[in-house]
Amino acid sequence: MAAWYFAYGSNMATATFRGRRGIEFLRALPARVGGWRLVLDKPPLVTGGGASANIVADASAAVLGVLYEISEADLAHLDLTEGVLIGNYDRIAIPVSLLASPGDSIEAFTLVSERRDATLLPSHRYMAHLIAGAEEHGLPPEYVAFLRGVPAVPESEAEKRFRSVVDAALRKPSGDER
Repeated sequence: MAAWYFAYGSNMATATFRGRRGIEFLRALPARVGGWRLVLDKPPLVTGGGASANIVADASAAVLGVLYEISEADLAHLDLTEGVLIGNYDRIAIPVSLLASPGDSIEAFTLVSERRDATLLPSHRYMAHLIAGAEEHGLPPEYVAFLRGVPAVPESEAEKRFRSVVDAALRKPSGDER
């Protein structure tokens, strides 16, 4: 059985979603969620890193991203690797509209967090993943320009050192059933 997942952060990029997390998707469609706004102020699980993407309720806003069709097993793996089980994010259901057919709505899961720190900025490396994913999946040029305008900082040495450990933990074992 398949599930729909709406990605608005680094998971928009196939290099992250398929490459880093090891999740094979059935479909990837450019999409929009009304009533939510993208923020880049979510603290990392480990101190010393930059901010990650999050969405907050805002009736006057919309966030763009990628709607993935994935297996239930991959949805469970996503929960594990995004820290849903330890409170890093919460999985919620939201209505998502496809950019190609805005009148239609699909019920999908996405991730949100109450953890926020307005003093943090995302790293240039992290923002490059968001921009790559937005371009790869054909999000509008204005949205890509918005992402390019987000203030960012160089990746910290702690983030660089910790990345290989995190990457190894995120990947599904090669023989894993989907």
